[in-house]
Amino acid sequence: MIKHIVFFKLKDRSEESVAATVAVLRNMEGKIPQLLSIEVGADILHSERSFDIALVTVVASLEDLQAYQVHPAHKEVIAHINEVKDVSFAVDYEL
Repeated sequence: MIKHIVFFKLKDRSEESVAATVAVLRNMEGKIPQLLSIEVGADILHSERSFDIALVTVVASLEDLQAYQVHPAHKEVIAHINEVKDVSFAVDYEL
């Protein structure tokens, strides 16, 4: 099992902008067979070091992670994220 975690800081950090991007990320649920689980959360502290959104997904294998990366639904998300993000960081590890 592989856990894939991504943190996003948006250019526009308004509540409306964050909510719109959270909705785009959650829209992947049920559309990508490789995703065993998906969690999307918006930051509630808004501290100086906070990121705006966290995405946590689980897939069965490295091969499934690679298939997820090129899935059309994920590519739509990437297109949106590339428009709205200031910066993102990711970590992938085995469970």
